[in-house]
Amino acid sequence: MADLTLMIQACFGLGMFIAIGWALGESRRMPDWRVLLGGLGLQLVLALLMFKVPFVRETLTLLNRGVVAVASATDAGTQFVFGYLGGDSSNIAYPYAITDAGSTYILAFRVLPLILFFTVLSAVLWYYRILPWVIRGFSAILRRSMGVGGAVGVSAAGNIFLGMVEAPLLIRPYLNKLTRSELFIVMTCGMATVAGSVMIFYSIILQGVIVDALGHILTASVISAPAAIMIARVMIPGDDSTGSDKLIDPVTYHGLLDAVTRGTADGIRLMVNVGAMLIVLISLVALVNSLLSLLPLLDGELLTMERILGWLFAPLAWLMGIPWQESVVAGALLGTKTVLNELIAFFALAALEPGQLSVKSTLIMTYAICGFANFGSLGIMIGGLSAMCPERRQEIMALAPKSLISGTLATCMTGAIAGLILG
Repeated sequence: MADLTLMIQACFGLGMFIAIGWALGESRRMPDWRVLLGGLGLQLVLALLMFKVPFVRETLTLLNRGVVAVASATDAGTQFVFGYLGGDSSNIAYPYAITDAGSTYILAFRVLPLILFFTVLSAVLWYYRILPWVIRGFSAILRRSMGVGGAVGVSAAGNIFLGMVEAPLLIRPYLNKLTRSELFIVMTCGMATVAGSVMIFYSIILQGVIVDALGHILTASVISAPAAIMIARVMIPGDDSTGSDKLIDPVTYHGLLDAVTRGTADGIRLMVNVGAMLIVLISLVALVNSLLSLLPLLDGELLTMERILGWLFAPLAWLMGIPWQESVVAGALLGTKTVLNELIAFFALAALEPGQLSVKSTLIMTYAICGFANFGSLGIMIGGLSAMCPERRQEIMALAPKSLISGTLATCMTGAIAGLILG
């Protein structure tokens, strides 16, 4: 009975997320039913395929085994360069006695190098035309089911595997021709998904928290794409279809060695940026909490940023199908993801005490925080798109805050869909 109540709650939430998007949008006309049915239908079909079809589940399980293989290969490289700091599962290479095995897991030497290695693998997959083939296939599905133009379909599909700046590069010649609605779709898709280069990073963080972590993160990015298109079309309606489905290479590699070396250079920049961002953001949270500790106790506990965000975002968590008694904890994760970023939110999710969230709620939150919709991403998106299409800079700046809202609503819908299917 409780599960049925939560499923009804999630269905109500799906309607509310669409209603919130419409209320905050630019048009008061009723949303196009094809957009609503196409978006919800495609989300449900993709989720059912990935959750319930044995072949697809087995494929996702193989991907998780691939993560373990990639992590082991990366460990070999980091151990060669950094010695015991790079990890030693047998705990025999350390020059001191190990009393707490967990203390030997140093993020800078064990996790960040995964970003470097996976960026190189992505470059190799692009060079061998594997990633472009996958992007074209998913682009065709989006165009046929949701009626978007070829250029928008390619960019939306690209966002499943690329970042919010890299994906629009696939359609750079069309950016100045897109309608306002289409440009907003491109921006929303960037906010509602995560890049392939960090998927493996997030899956390592969640190992031991959920089963088949990479499969769930990949599934979240896939089913968030139609949700992003639907919410964007509800907020800023449009019927135009710009461009063909021709994919423009954002980078051309002149051989395998070129892909490896340039992928390494890109990976180094990304790895350093992520590491620096972690230091700064976690330090800022600690500073804010220190200032809040000067205030009187509330219900016998210190006031923290996490508690405040939990109260603010608890209603959204409840609308996804999470029990109210867990909504404040889940809301804190949503707030952390929005105010800081999804990386900090994934670390917070992994650090929760047993019993704070049920298994189902943990899975729902995995899907809900799997997106780039945060305040820091606004600067990245404005800077990247403005450089590609400077003549539309003012329009991009005006749409950016709205894309933060639409991207958040899209990932919340993805969380609700996951709860329905898993319920």
